[in-house]
This record gives sequence, structure tokens and C-alpha cells, in this order.
Amino acid sequence: MTNKITPEAVQRSAIVLDTHADTPQRFVDENFDLGDPLRGGNFNLESVRKGNLGAEFFSIWVEPTLYKGQYARRTLVLIDSVKQQVARHPDQVMFVTSPEGIELAHREHKLAVLMGIEGGHSIEDSLALLRQYYALGVRYMTLTWSNSNGWADSSGDINDKAVPHTKEGLNEFGKDVVYEMNRLGMMVDISHVSDRTFFRTLVITRAPVIASHSAARALCDAPRNMTDDMLRAVANSGGPNSKGGVVQVNFYSGFLSQSYRNAQMAMETEADKAVQALKDKAKAEGKELTYDEISKVQRAYADRIPRPPLSVLIDHIDHIAKVAGVDHVGLGSDFDGVSGQLPEGLDSPADLPKITAALMARGYSAADCRKILGGNLLRVFREVAQVSKELQAESRPRITEKQPFNK
Repeated sequence: MTNKITPEAVQRSAIVLDTHADTPQRFVDENFDLGDPLRGGNFNLESVRKGNLGAEFFSIWVEPTLYKGQYARRTLVLIDSVKQQVARHPDQVMFVTSPEGIELAHREHKLAVLMGIEGGHSIEDSLALLRQYYALGVRYMTLTWSNSNGWADSSGDINDKAVPHTKEGLNEFGKDVVYEMNRLGMMVDISHVSDRTFFRTLVITRAPVIASHSAARALCDAPRNMTDDMLRAVANSGGPNSKGGVVQVNFYSGFLSQSYRNAQMAMETEADKAVQALKDKAKAEGKELTYDEISKVQRAYADRIPRPPLSVLIDHIDHIAKVAGVDHVGLGSDFDGVSGQLPEGLDSPADLPKITAALMARGYSAADCRKILGGNLLRVFREVAQVSKELQAESRPRITEKQPFNK
């Protein structure tokens, strides 16, 4: 009689890959080190070892209000903070920029550390800056955060009449950004963008796209989540021979549970007032406010809402696998980026094996679990690199330059 493979064995055999952790904010604002205890956060090296996490994309996210006028500077400070961590822990982590690098780190039993920029405002309307971020190791960029940036629209402010938006979801420069990302080999991330920007991007891109940290709108009606049509579109993104993109599921309770989201929205005005009061106090005292201080206020309100069960996360993974296909879903936790409000029993990478166990309990095979845990993202990453080689061999004018045809 053949022994049935266990979830623990599947977890150990997989390259477990997460596409979104906001820990760089902690590196810079709290002087946090990956070797430290969690201290209220979600991510450290001890939890990585316990959960067999193989690769992490650290989010390079610049809060657009606090750092207005210095987006590039803050971006570079955050990039440097990731590299400083790598330098401090060479025995446990390895900075990598390719699928082959992830596999090498896996063989050496080290955490593969990668970076993704969250929010196109970091490039300050400059393709030169985009190229330099790539040169520094950034391997995906979310076209927008919750703020529109002039060339792409965000789901976060799409209904705000005071914010200017594009006519088609991307303006001409925005199309150039997508093309240049394709050419460089930087994954195009459509988490956070408006629906119109999403569909326009999929017309433009030559490579499959990713959603680095998004969930299913059919199960929780948040604008940040993706409709079933969008899930299918990601699965079909890329060129005619593409195997399609991947949706990495966000762990945030407010994107997973409709009842949690409803409770959150009911106290939103009160929470916003408390944050504004903190900002006003800091301004009056001439102090510089950090995002950590703001998030502590928000966390105090979020902690009033009961955490939903882990099953809500599995429901989203299962839904996306059924709608888009099991080759098009993965994990994008948002660790250290969601005020700690994750489903019950999911507090750090140490708890990732619970996801594998829950998927297998629902009938997912070991092979399918390995795809969801990281294989799907690795496949997309490889294809993006291949498309980059093809585009660099071409000689094609940019969209904003003279074209041989009418656009």
C-alpha cells in the first residue's frame, strides 16, 4: 500500500513564494531587523524557517502623501534597506533577480529576497528612473497604488472627481511604461489599478501580467479585488503563445470577508478622523509622522473587528482556481502591510503550511499545491524574461514617438 503524501511533505518539497510583504517600512521606520522577534509584525527569519518560505518579494511602497516631492528618494531608501538586510544575514538570505536565482537560493536553503515597487508614482514620470530601479533589482511594479498617478488610474480614487484620470485607463506615457517594463523583463502588476486601466493594460502588454496581492470580487466586493472576467483575462494575458498570468491572493481580512469589510466600512469615518487628528497634532508640533504611527491608530480600530476564519482565504484561492484555472493562482500575503488583520491562525510565514493542509483537505493534489505555492509565479517570471529577450532583439519605436500607422 502506497503511503499518501502529507501536507508537510508537500510544503517541504515546494518552492514557496510570496509576492508581497511590506516589511521594508519596518526596516526604515522602526529599525527592524529580520533576525529580531516579530514584535507585533508578521515577517522575520524565524517564521520564514518554520513555514519553509523560499522566496519573498519585498514591497517598495512610498506613501504618496507623507513623501510628496521625494518619491524617488524614499524609493531608494527602501531599496537600500532591503539590501542592508541581505548584507546582515548572508547565511540565511540571498538577494536574487531571476527565477534561476530563486532556485539557487532554494538549493542552498536560503530565503530568496526580491523586490517589487508598489505604485507607479515612484518613477516620477521617468522611464530613466524605471530603468534604474530595474538595474537595482526591482522585478515587478504595481502600476498604481491607491492613488492615480497621471498615466494610470487607481481603483482607490477612481470615483473621486477631484482627482484627474486618464481617458482610456492608460495615457500614451502609461503605454510606454508597460512596453518598457516588458522590454526590461519587469513583471507588470495590476493589483490596485482601476478596471479600465486593467483592461487597457492587457491590450498593451506583450508579456503575461501578475496581480501581486489581490482577491476575488465575487466573494468580497472590494474595488481592489478582481471580477471573474478579470481573473479570466489575467489567465489569458500575454502574447498568442503565452501560458498566461497569475493572481496572487491577498491575505487581508478586509479583502477576503464581506462581513469584515462591512464592519470596517461602518467605522471608517471614525478611524479617518483619528488619523487626521494625529496628522494635525504632528504638524502643530513640527514633527515628521511615520506610516508606522498612522497604522497603529488604524490597527486600534481594526482590532475591534473579529478576525474571520482561515477558510475565507482558502475560499478565494479555490474560487480563482475554478474560474481562471489552477495554473493562475498563488500567494501574495501583504504581510506587514495590513495592520495585522489577517484571518484567524495566520500570523506569519510560519503559518503557511496551514494553507497547504487546507487545500489538500479540499482535494487539491500535491502537484496543484506546488503550483499555487510558487510554481505558477515562477512560470510567469520565466516567460516575462523570455519576452524581454525577444523585445530587446526588436527595433520598435516607443508609443509616444512617431509610429508608422495611426494609433
